[in-house]
Amino acid sequence: MNEHNTGSGETKESKGGRVVAFTVVGVLALAAAGYAGAYAGAGAKVPRGAEVAGIKIGGLEEAAAVAKLDEAIGGRKQVKVTVDGQQTSVPVSELGITFDADATVAEAGGGRSWSPGRLWDYYTGGKDVEPVTSVDAGALERVLTGLDEQFGKVPVDGKVSFRKGDVRTSAPADGRGIDRDRAEDALVDAVLHGGTAELALTDVAPEIDEADVQEALDEFANPAVSAAVTLNFEGTKVQLAPKAYTKALSLEPRDGSLEPVLDEERLDKLVRNKMVGRDDAPVDATVKLVKGKPKVVPAKPGVDFATEDITSTFLDLVVKPAGERQAEVEAQVSQPDFTTEDAEALGIKEEISSFTTYYPPANYRNVNIGRAAEKIDGTVLKPGEVFSMNDIVGERTVENGFTTGTIISNGVFKEDLGGGVSQMATTTFNAMFFAGLEDVEHKPHSFYIDRYPVGREATVAWGSVDLRFRNNTDYGVLISAKVTPGYSSNGVVTVKMYSTKIWDITTKTSDRYNYRGATTRYVTTPGCVANAAPSSGFDVDVFRYFHKPGKKQVEKTEKFHTAYIAVDRVVCGPPPGQNDNKNKNNKNDDD
Repeated sequence: MNEHNTGSGETKESKGGRVVAFTVVGVLALAAAGYAGAYAGAGAKVPRGAEVAGIKIGGLEEAAAVAKLDEAIGGRKQVKVTVDGQQTSVPVSELGITFDADATVAEAGGGRSWSPGRLWDYYTGGKDVEPVTSVDAGALERVLTGLDEQFGKVPVDGKVSFRKGDVRTSAPADGRGIDRDRAEDALVDAVLHGGTAELALTDVAPEIDEADVQEALDEFANPAVSAAVTLNFEGTKVQLAPKAYTKALSLEPRDGSLEPVLDEERLDKLVRNKMVGRDDAPVDATVKLVKGKPKVVPAKPGVDFATEDITSTFLDLVVKPAGERQAEVEAQVSQPDFTTEDAEALGIKEEISSFTTYYPPANYRNVNIGRAAEKIDGTVLKPGEVFSMNDIVGERTVENGFTTGTIISNGVFKEDLGGGVSQMATTTFNAMFFAGLEDVEHKPHSFYIDRYPVGREATVAWGSVDLRFRNNTDYGVLISAKVTPGYSSNGVVTVKMYSTKIWDITTKTSDRYNYRGATTRYVTTPGCVANAAPSSGFDVDVFRYFHKPGKKQVEKTEKFHTAYIAVDRVVCGPPPGQNDNKNKNNKNDDD
């Protein structure tokens, strides 16, 4: 039987299909709504189970998680440290260990995402996340080095040295230092988790150990002192003993071994000093008195060498076996610094001044004035040069040939080294005065001493008072200083100057004026010398007149003003009725 559609004409099959479609759409809509809700619930939050260094950040918004970590970890200012049980603390800012909260939260899963995996992880995931850190190796090493210095012990390198031609050794010794392999992890952990970083000390070997010392001894030091070496300058031989040349040798640590080092300047000086005084050494020309007249002593060339010619092979030379410790060095002709022509050009040909003073017999005067004369005699001043008595005579010490005598200190006599040297200063000053040279510095004695020309005398004191004058001529000046010692009669001091005469000098001395009276002084300082003959102080002027040789006309005039203090009566001891009256002396004149 045939069937036909009736009513609306829809079949059962078409109605069922529509129901299924609506159902699927509904289910999808519900799923979408749930997914959106899940996304809305997760937001930018960190997965619920996330934890960093024991700090729970799960379920927090990303920014809140960063802030929490920054406060808990980044807020630590100090880290407690123990080194072999000894406690201290270190500022986190110095360690060079930096915690990155943003990167750590990102690593933990913070941030928004529609990814199903991200949403699934938020609701079901989360873990203990490793903090993201960075370490400045240089800053950390500086801290560890400081802790080494505080708690450890620096290793001692072995040493090899030379002393007076002998070899000396110093044994190496292990040190103690922080174990670097474990220190970084311990400090990072303390920065992140708090607590104390426990650091251990381990043995630290020296850079130069016993093997390095022995190698240096065998290969260099012992051979170096085994025998002398000889330098042959084309027939002129200079022999150097180990005691001398080892002063220029050393063994220095370099890259884990002891390397020989040569002080080239010192070796050069040593060789040149060995050549001084030999017939082959260069000699400067000079001017000397011969039978009372100035005479040029010619210069003489000598043997010289290039420093590099001896230094370039010396380290190899000193380790050669006996019989082979010689080196040929190219010799060069060495011209003197001051030639015969230079000396002749000085024009030192005649006596231009002479002055003599006398002193009472005293052995200390004989010694001190005589020694000063030895130092000054033969001095040649080139044009423009300045004579300094302190520089030439030197400090008045026993080692320099001087003895104790009477000086003037703060206006009174006392005992000290160098007494009497001012006799030489006064005599030299007057020779300079009548030679017409330029006065640069001179100081008269504090009070007048009647064996000296009034207003025309000078004193000196080491380190404070000098006699200086300049050769302001175009010619050289030769100074002769002679002393005839005084034993039972007066001693005699004569200073002469030789050059080309350009001035005749005359002088005039004013009357004494502006007198000052003496008083009595009580002196308790050591070395006091009593004075029972006081005298007045006064002012005086001395004039120096310059004339062309043989002429009466005055070309120029100089005035020297001197103010002498009074010579007080001096009593060595305190005033009557007092136990002490210390007189602190700080201004000295040699006398």
